[in-house]
Amino acid sequence: MKKGLIGIFLTFITVSLMIPSVCVCEEMSNYELMQELNALKEKTRMLEEKLNKQEKEEIKKEPAQEGDKFHGGAEGKLGLPERIRRIEEQMEQKQEGVLGKWADKITLSGVIEVEACYEDYDSDNPATKDKDGDSSDITLATVELGVDVDIIKHVKGRVLFLWEEDDTEPVDVDEGFITLDGEDVVPLYLNVGKFYVPFGNFESHFISDPLTLELGETRESALTVGYVNEWLDFSVSAFNGDVDEIGEDNHIESFVAGASFSVPEELISNFGITGGLSYISNIADSDGLEGETPGEIKDYVGGFNAFLSISFTDKFFLEFEYLGALDEFKAGELSFDGGKKFQPETWNFELAYAATDRLEVAVKYEGGDDLGDFLPEDQYGAAVTYGLFENTSLALEYLHGEFENDDERDLITTQLAVEF
Repeated sequence: MKKGLIGIFLTFITVSLMIPSVCVCEEMSNYELMQELNALKEKTRMLEEKLNKQEKEEIKKEPAQEGDKFHGGAEGKLGLPERIRRIEEQMEQKQEGVLGKWADKITLSGVIEVEACYEDYDSDNPATKDKDGDSSDITLATVELGVDVDIIKHVKGRVLFLWEEDDTEPVDVDEGFITLDGEDVVPLYLNVGKFYVPFGNFESHFISDPLTLELGETRESALTVGYVNEWLDFSVSAFNGDVDEIGEDNHIESFVAGASFSVPEELISNFGITGGLSYISNIADSDGLEGETPGEIKDYVGGFNAFLSISFTDKFFLEFEYLGALDEFKAGELSFDGGKKFQPETWNFELAYAATDRLEVAVKYEGGDDLGDFLPEDQYGAAVTYGLFENTSLALEYLHGEFENDDERDLITTQLAVEF
């Protein structure tokens, strides 16, 4: 009954307001008046429907003036404008609630790195004479944006976008995978998608990547099953590599097995100790070697990695890592082998000291064997990193490298980096 009275009253008011307008502005026809009247009725009907759905109980307020049925009657019921306002507020709160719910589940992270470098390359070898000379450049070296989503308990997702000047242009989906974990039920997890398989550790206090990473880092579309607890993380991964054996079918037959351990902080105060071992069935599938092969090799060549990372009072750091092939590649299978059988291997040793909360200095000595002109067989240098502001650092490094073919390289790099 009240709804009918409200409709009649709205109709009467609307017509009364529009009649003078017709007298003054003759352009508005009776048809246009009826159209506006119908539109107003429809809007009132829709708002009344929303009111019926969202207000299950009558909301009380101070009694309005007797007979004011539009703004609120003497019975103490809310008038139509106030009821509409309440509906709109409730709808906004629901929308904010949905956004807030997902905001708690999504974590954004990222890195922006700008680098300026100077390189002096000295070569007397005809095969690498084109590298001889010096050069300098400023580059937007790295832009990363990571999105981590806690979808529901036991289910997570991660997407990492990467842009590297002159390397991954346009933007590359560096990682994208789903994680299923046992969390508080069982200490097991499963990762499936595209990611860096757990072969190698590659911890470093320098701007430039260590030689171990250059040789062994491997990104594949893979499946990893693992067991993890406070001490141990053991996993096995399977994938279909891009480098196959000659004459063999293309199948999921490459795998990685690895184990890493960490000593709990409460067991040895002031010390942090992490180490691990890993094996890959075909090291030619690594991002570094894949482009140095013809795409097919006679036999798969396995790879082995071992690392140890130690910290003391979060001021002194030691990093040691070895990564290499377990057998020889046939002559000519690697672009840098010079027609010989090569068994490439690398190692990296670093010491770092955090003089203050902002200042860290580091030195390194790294090298390898059977690397040709692909990577230095001996390289040493120093780096200084200073935290300008929170999550903002400025670093400077110097590296001197000597190659197996007697080429030499001096590299100076400075980097401004922001993390969030």
